[in-house]
Amino acid sequence: MIQGIGASAGIAIGRSFVLPNWEWELPEQKIDVADFAREFERVYEGIRTSKSEIEQIKDDLRDVVGSEETHIFDAHIAILDDPVFMNEIQGIIQRQYKAAEVAVKEAIDHFVTMFDLLDDEYMKERALDIKDVGNRLLKHLLGAPEITLPSDTQPFILIAKELSPSQLAHINPKHVLGIVTLAGSTTSHSAIMARALGVPLVVGVEPKLPEPIQTGQTIIIDGSDGSLFIDPAEHIIDAYTELHIRQEEAKKKLHDIAHHISITPDGKTLELAANISSYKELEIALSSGAHGVGLFRTEFLYMDRHRFPMEEEQFEVYRSVAEKLGGEPLVIRTLDVGGDKQLDYFELPEEDNPFLGYRAIRISLDRQDLFKTQLRAILRASCYGQIKLMFPLISSVDEVRAAIAVLNEAKGELEQAGIPYDRSMKIGIMIEVPAAVMIADLLAEEVDFFSIGTNDLVQFTLAVDRMNEEISHLYEPYHPALIRMLQMTVDAAKRKGITVGVCGELAGDLRALPIWLSLDVDELSMSSHSILLVKERLLCTTQEDSRAVYEKLFGCRTSTEILEHLNGFMKAIDHKTANG
Repeated sequence: MIQGIGASAGIAIGRSFVLPNWEWELPEQKIDVADFAREFERVYEGIRTSKSEIEQIKDDLRDVVGSEETHIFDAHIAILDDPVFMNEIQGIIQRQYKAAEVAVKEAIDHFVTMFDLLDDEYMKERALDIKDVGNRLLKHLLGAPEITLPSDTQPFILIAKELSPSQLAHINPKHVLGIVTLAGSTTSHSAIMARALGVPLVVGVEPKLPEPIQTGQTIIIDGSDGSLFIDPAEHIIDAYTELHIRQEEAKKKLHDIAHHISITPDGKTLELAANISSYKELEIALSSGAHGVGLFRTEFLYMDRHRFPMEEEQFEVYRSVAEKLGGEPLVIRTLDVGGDKQLDYFELPEEDNPFLGYRAIRISLDRQDLFKTQLRAILRASCYGQIKLMFPLISSVDEVRAAIAVLNEAKGELEQAGIPYDRSMKIGIMIEVPAAVMIADLLAEEVDFFSIGTNDLVQFTLAVDRMNEEISHLYEPYHPALIRMLQMTVDAAKRKGITVGVCGELAGDLRALPIWLSLDVDELSMSSHSILLVKERLLCTTQEDSRAVYEKLFGCRTSTEILEHLNGFMKAIDHKTANG
């Protein structure tokens, strides 16, 4: 057995297919000064074609993996648009009199080498993105064909030195049982894509391999723990085959409960909703048994375009989602850009700390023309379903009142024009900054519901940028401070008689379920892929047992102690379920 790194869960058993490394052999041909303009235009045309291809990949993948995962390719487009990348290519052409393809190859090698030398795993992974983009551009300059995977043979386990997101985008899970890469890590874009596609992936095996894997060998991989077996003995194949069958049966069992009511054995109903970013993601959510949409991230309507979406465009999207839900709730969050979400056509200021800067509701209240356009579209769509409106990044009562004032202006304009809307539409806010927690009792008097955004609440409470690899180990969602903040928020909501939900990553974390049951929250909203797993756990977890373990958490001084209690609780439920 060879121990790699598990990057995407699941077991795969099959024959290997080794993807050949593409090595570009480029002649050192010189060009004349008179050829500069032609070579520049070849580069520009290659960039335009490459960007068009990447956009097509994004469109094709959205139905499969959702909008968030496809935004991996925004990083690829950003590289092609980066003036530093372009200046490097132009400089090589002008200074060294080299053809476009040679200049691109040297620019790729320069940046990849530079990133590889950095003592930062995240930046090393970004080198693969540069290589991926550069190879796509080279392919067009050279007129070279894509490396295609065999589709007319038995399904196989793909073996590669490294695998780019673009290559993964073309993988058909029906043909590729699993993937092994010699390099890579769990934080790479390829690992994120593999998890979204549901393809088992083991990475980082090169240092452990006694000799290279050959095409046609029998391979077993376990993407959960990183195990890799090459030409294993029959008893190992039998054991993993049985384990694989059990996993597939468990998946089928999950789909059988898709439309069960999400209720605990002792009668607590906890609505399980979906986080979505587009209409295309809704079908996946509904097939997973989602009870409506608990978070519609509207910022993705503003991306992948060259201007702000018009009111009519937004209205059509909101109306379509509301109608498709057939009366199930649809919580629409107003525009939340800034921080890690930028719009190319909206020049946001350069900031030292954009996560604490000009973003979300702050932009909306500053640009009330854009805000009111969105509010009018949401109001108009509210006649077509059970739409609820939610404001992000609220930190004061003043912000809530200012947002509602703009909303009332939009209502007045619609009334004057004789356009109908739902006059009883619920208004809510996201609780995602510590200030909102501390005044939750005051905020609860202004709105109809809370939705706790745990991702930002954790990073703001702990002063840890969750995107910073250097301090990611300090991002502790089970920190004792967060447990107390959750309690404060829910208590304030319950005292004022408003509903409270959760829409961050913790909503879909099975370990956190006893916390939500104990707090008696009304809704969890999560990735569509997590709904069935949470529902399965919910159906065999009582609120009474959850409260017993939750009481122990307040005596804990560290995240480790809290997790020990929660993991022990999960094991006890598993044992109880297994023994009837």
